[in-house]
Amino acid sequence: MQNTTDDDLRHRHLRITEASPWVRRFAPLIRPAGTVLDLAAGGGRHSRHLLELGYQTVTIDRNIGPLTDLQSIPGATVIEADLEIEPPPFATGGALAGRRFDGIVVVNYLHRTLFDDLIAALTPGGVLIYETFARGHEAFARPRNPDHLLRAGELLSAFGERLHVVAYEHGRLDIGDIPGVKQRLCAVNDLTISTRDDGEPDAHPIDPK
Repeated sequence: MQNTTDDDLRHRHLRITEASPWVRRFAPLIRPAGTVLDLAAGGGRHSRHLLELGYQTVTIDRNIGPLTDLQSIPGATVIEADLEIEPPPFATGGALAGRRFDGIVVVNYLHRTLFDDLIAALTPGGVLIYETFARGHEAFARPRNPDHLLRAGELLSAFGERLHVVAYEHGRLDIGDIPGVKQRLCAVNDLTISTRDDGEPDAHPIDPK
């Protein structure tokens, strides 16, 4: 059972309805009309933004109370599941078993055991958009447990060798949805897909429209 402080933090996140600027910036890299996973979706702000852009969405969270309106929207799938209990969500018997996605969005959530599964769940050319708190954020607000905060370069280490990193940032945000220290990454599953003679993946726009 979560303690009151954790519940307060969740309620603070649920009050934010506008999509993260990082997600808004890189969502256009996802294949048009593709299917996007919104992992640990909270109030579903990113699913709503993606639906407005014409994507299909799979929205998963352990509490789907704030997501009930999405259940009646064409192209939206809502799944109630705890991502941190057995079976793991992408494993046999898990809520996302066998599913693959053209895009995966993870914001303000960290469960490191899912990193490999996120890569495996991307279709060829699929886009991972990840943003969450990093060491140093404890000076601003919860989470303060270092186990729940990314180390410097951790997203690059986890995803950079198997995905094509388009953009990466790590630093303090003084304005935005939740000010503090964050790490952000956008990467594409196309290191083995190339039209170039040297085998390098084609370049992607860093400010897609």
